[in-house]
Amino acid sequence: MRSRYAAYVVGDDGYLARTWHPRTRPASIDAPKGPTWKGLSVVSTADGREGDRVGEVEFEATYDGGVLHERSRFVRRAGRWVYVDGEVSD
Repeated sequence: MRSRYAAYVVGDDGYLARTWHPRTRPASIDAPKGPTWKGLSVVSTADGREGDRVGEVEFEATYDGGVLHERSRFVRRAGRWVYVDGEVSD
């Protein structure tokens, strides 16, 4: 999760593509160049430990003018965690 946040901060579309499950990954990834990201706080996690195949991370990412609050789902694929999808809330 933290590495994907960092990839959004620096606009590393290649890393985002490599860490996104191919089933849900968009055809092209273009990290938004809009907000200036200020920080990441992990609110909670579920599963995602050694031996788990799935995990969830609830986080808040602050940016100029607001906060993005999301619960993201990940799966372990070929030994690495990849992003599947997420639910954004207010």
